[in-house]
Amino acid sequence: MQSYKQEFIEFMVENRVLKFGDFTLKSGRKSPFFMNAGSYVTGGALKKLGEYYASAIHENFGDDFDVLFGPAYKGIPLSVATVIAYETLYGKQIRYCANRKEVKDHGDTGILLGSPLQDGDRVVIIEDVTTSGKSIEETYPILKAQADVKIEGLVVSLNRCEVGPGGSVTALEEISEKYGFPTAAIVTMEEVVSHLYNREVAGEVILDDAMKAAIDAYYEQYGVRR
Repeated sequence: MQSYKQEFIEFMVENRVLKFGDFTLKSGRKSPFFMNAGSYVTGGALKKLGEYYASAIHENFGDDFDVLFGPAYKGIPLSVATVIAYETLYGKQIRYCANRKEVKDHGDTGILLGSPLQDGDRVVIIEDVTTSGKSIEETYPILKAQADVKIEGLVVSLNRCEVGPGGSVTALEEISEKYGFPTAAIVTMEEVVSHLYNREVAGEVILDDAMKAAIDAYYEQYGVRR
């Protein structure tokens, strides 16, 4: 596992973005872990987060894209932090773009924030996590309605690696199959478990035998059968 992935896993725990316990997800599933990117609230944390995303994008998609699109609302700070990091790390100016939940009819009108989209733009979509693909169902038509753009891929911070709504592959795999573009994550939940199991982070073992057993049981029920 690359060092930036290991660092990112501990970074999520230290910022209380990735938590372990007993959670009810929006889907109704009972999960022993939960990730909330809204817990990145300081300038230092957002700076580092942008760098981790930039590293994952560079590794998976290279530099041949023009726009980083962050769906409202959490995708907005993610896209801004990452384009700044991308210029710092790789010396390339990437434009950021995001959508509004409601169309603005005065001043800076329209549904988009940041850079306008142009025909021929190559776009990477950035999100925090995807469990059902619903966000992309909303985002994809918005992008295509603005200009003749090419979607180069989708990047998320954590791939939960559980079965999507179709019932046979993960949500990220379903998105790739449906829309025809690749998907990637900074880390997968499998990598998280491998790195954190019985390891101290900030002086505490977060993922002990009992939590490992709870996660294994969760994936017995909601994991993808290979």
